[in-house]
Amino acid sequence: MATADARRRLREQPMGVTVLLTIVGYALVLGTFLLDVPIYPDLTNAQVNLLSHVIAVINTTATVVLTLGWYWIRKGEVEKHRLAMVSGFVLILGFLVVYLLKVGGGGTKEFVGPQGIYYAYLVMLAIHIILSIVSVPVVLYALVLGLSHTPAELRQTPHAKIGRIAAGAWILSLVLGVVTYAMLNHIFDYEFAALLVPLL
Repeated sequence: MATADARRRLREQPMGVTVLLTIVGYALVLGTFLLDVPIYPDLTNAQVNLLSHVIAVINTTATVVLTLGWYWIRKGEVEKHRLAMVSGFVLILGFLVVYLLKVGGGGTKEFVGPQGIYYAYLVMLAIHIILSIVSVPVVLYALVLGLSHTPAELRQTPHAKIGRIAAGAWILSLVLGVVTYAMLNHIFDYEFAALLVPLL
C-alpha cells in the first residue's frame, strides 16, 4: 500500500518530488561545507586518501554504467537501460556518502604542480563541480519519470529529452572528476588543506 502511494505521488508530482530531493541533496552538501556539524568522525590523512581512491572507483564505475545505459537505450534495450541508470544513481548516492564523510571528516587536498597545469586542473575541476550542481535536478527529474512510468507512458513525457541532457552532463562531470583525481593523486602532488572556516 505504501509503495503504491509513493509510486502514485511520483507519477502525479514528478517535479515536486524532484524539487524536494534536490533541496535535500544541496542542503547536505552545503551543510557539510559551511557548518561545523559534529556528525563526521575525524579522519587521518591516510583515511582521507583511502576515501579519495574509493570515490574514484565509484565515479569510474558510474561512468561505465551510465555509458552502457545510454548505449542500451539507443539499441532499444529498455530494461537494461533502466537497470543501468538506477545502478548509476545508486553509485552516485554511494559517492555522496563517501564524499561527505571525506570532506566533513578530514578536510580536502590542494593541487601542487606547475602553474600552467594548475590552471588547467582548476578549469576542469570548476566544470566538474558546476556540472555536478546543475545536473542534480535534471538527473533526479529523469529518474523520477523513469521510475514512475511504464516505457509506453514515458513516450508521453519529456523523459527522453531530459535524460539525454542529464546523462551527458552527468557522464562529462564524472569523467572530469576522475581526470582531476588522477592529476591530484597520481600524476602531480597535493597538500592537505583544512575544511572551509565554519560560518557559526
